[in-house]
Amino acid sequence: MAFGRSSRSRRPVEPVTLKILVAGGFGVGKTTLVGAVSEIRPLRTEERLSEAGRPVDDLDGVEAKTTTTVAMDFGRITLREDLVLYLFGTPGQDRFWFLWDELAQGALGAVVLADTRRLEDCFAAVDYFERRDIPFAVAVNCFEGADRFPAETVQAALDLDPQVPVLMCDARDRSSVRDVLVAVVEHAVARVDRLREPATT
Repeated sequence: MAFGRSSRSRRPVEPVTLKILVAGGFGVGKTTLVGAVSEIRPLRTEERLSEAGRPVDDLDGVEAKTTTTVAMDFGRITLREDLVLYLFGTPGQDRFWFLWDELAQGALGAVVLADTRRLEDCFAAVDYFERRDIPFAVAVNCFEGADRFPAETVQAALDLDPQVPVLMCDARDRSSVRDVLVAVVEHAVARVDRLREPATT
């Protein structure tokens, strides 16, 4: 007799795993963003700010900050049963940028986290991903007391390609961060699809 296969005999889905970078200026909220959305205890490589680092670490606008990421933050989120994102938060200070090339290897895309009070701090991250042709989205972390601007204004200020997504977010809020990550994946996939389209004559 033929019976339908039992659900117990179904093989578990082997998820696709994708690597996403989280970059931006010093103190913009990268560690907070990874921690807010990670379903595992995030790996953090934070050290206390020292007097020796004060001449090279720009604390303007983040005077209350007492720690800094010196290597990376790492977290994981399952978007669907068949799709898992591994998040790698990059260090923000110039003196740790030599680590970015290692972290960027194999990345599908990136989030550039921005603060409207110090928008110029994310220029380096935007330039980095543009030069290396890595798809990215800009997420404006809406700090309390910071001026709010339309996405179009931020896009113009950063001189972004019109196809680069710009979203407002709260790096402390899981659902807000998840929306940003979904936007990055969709942007990267759409870009791959465009590159695969045959050229018209």
